[in-house]
Amino acid sequence: MTPTINDVAIRAGVSTATVSRYMAGEKIRAEAAVRRAVEELGYRPAMAARSLRSGIHYVVAMVVPDITNPYFASVVKGVESVFRSTPYNIFVCNSDESPETEEQVLLEAMNRVDGIILAPTTEQDDTPFQVLERGLPLVFIDRELSGGDLDSVLVDNVGGARTAVRHLIELGHTDVAIISGPLNTTPGRGRYDGYLMELCNAGIEAPEAYRRVANFRESSGYEAMEQLLALDKPPTAVFCANNLMTMGALKALQANRVAIGDEMSVIGFDDLDMASMLNPPLTVIDRPAVEQGAIAARLLLKSFAHNDADTPAERQRIVLPTQLIERESCRPPRSGALAMKHPTHGS
Repeated sequence: MTPTINDVAIRAGVSTATVSRYMAGEKIRAEAAVRRAVEELGYRPAMAARSLRSGIHYVVAMVVPDITNPYFASVVKGVESVFRSTPYNIFVCNSDESPETEEQVLLEAMNRVDGIILAPTTEQDDTPFQVLERGLPLVFIDRELSGGDLDSVLVDNVGGARTAVRHLIELGHTDVAIISGPLNTTPGRGRYDGYLMELCNAGIEAPEAYRRVANFRESSGYEAMEQLLALDKPPTAVFCANNLMTMGALKALQANRVAIGDEMSVIGFDDLDMASMLNPPLTVIDRPAVEQGAIAARLLLKSFAHNDADTPAERQRIVLPTQLIERESCRPPRSGALAMKHPTHGS
């Protein structure tokens, strides 16, 4: 037998009206009991009928810049974990780091969804404001818009980058490079700034040649590392500002037969499932990606509950901490080892 709302109410020990409020995303005292009853019974309301009656689609769009990035897969997992026990379905869209594609996706979604979780391609995007003007709830994740007082769930990009660079400095590195993401994005700019701040704090110069701005993709990480290896004085350590660029940089080092750790220390931003299995295992700055997604989902549900209220929900900008995971890809520098072994650096 297909479970009904009455079955859920009996199992949870509440009224059917309480279950209805929970399924609509409202905050209730017996939330834990109702959630447990919904999950145990496998209750799913008749969406088509409910949508016709209420004008609600029971659909949430999640728009990410790179669906192939494992970080965003973890974020989606967190979002899904919250919406699983609600009537809302999620569909994931890939903007492919393109403002034009993002605009198209958002404009098409506005008439089909009840809310959007968005990682904007740049901090200067205009289309998200059209979403807000329509009264559609919107939560930013990983990235935000400049000058906007909007719901967002971020991580401490500056602090994470400073921790990464500080770790390299404490190992004895003074020739530290960065492979950065685009500076018109929240994580790109924050991690680049953190890199410069920590070097400045230690009284260490950051030559322009050591600052490579890439595009968050693996191929750009590979190209940036090739450029660093081609310098007359290559760095002894590199901070890679996202996981895909880290993988590209590691592949470039392997192609050029540069010993990771011994000849070039590498630290990445975002952990990878395979990071501990690499040779050598990769040191990273990790962040709670699943938790980020879950928090963003809860903020969106809160917006749903307040959407028809006279007083809108207070905007929240949540910044989560990062942590250093030490492995073996970062070691004290061997003075001149790379320049002596690779005088032409693969050219």
